[in-house]
Amino acid sequence: MPPVTLALVVANVVGYLIQSVAPDAVVALFALWPLGSGAATSGQVSFEPWQLVTYAFMHGSLLHLGFNMLALYMFGGAIERVFGERRYLAYYFVCVVSAAITQLIVAGISGSIYPTVGASGGVFGLLLAFAIYFPHNRVMLLFPPIPMPARVFVLLYAALELYLGVTGTQEGVAHFAHLGGMAGGYAMLRWSRRRSSAYRRR
Repeated sequence: MPPVTLALVVANVVGYLIQSVAPDAVVALFALWPLGSGAATSGQVSFEPWQLVTYAFMHGSLLHLGFNMLALYMFGGAIERVFGERRYLAYYFVCVVSAAITQLIVAGISGSIYPTVGASGGVFGLLLAFAIYFPHNRVMLLFPPIPMPARVFVLLYAALELYLGVTGTQEGVAHFAHLGGMAGGYAMLRWSRRRSSAYRRR
């Protein structure tokens, strides 16, 4: 496993272990809380700027952690080898933060005061990058076990997330945050390509 991907996996596992020792205190401080949540909950919890990043190192369950770390291992390692360590790390956190901002917007519109946790925003950004750089690589679904090209897999997954988010079919999952992670990753890739093109023209 490449070093940055390994470090991210270890950090997530450590974050989950710390969370399991003092869940209430850790969630109150480091989960992503909606803007204005302090006033809505008599000041017991509130949004803080660091939560735009820290929420991504916490998870709702061991299964949640396991799925995200499996995806980080499967897709992150390949992208780290393509990007290099520094660009890969920057890309991952752009996806994490863009997912958080998207979730804050959605929570503000819906009036939700529930916290958000999980590395899924960063993982979805990695899925997008994998589909762009390895579009024909086969990805095997777990349920059902059907292999398909990465590009098709990501398009279908994004469409499903949009459908579930709009319809509210699967409550308790931040579907729009997942799409926000993808959107942030796409924006960074577009910006990087334009900058590279500008340098070449010079």
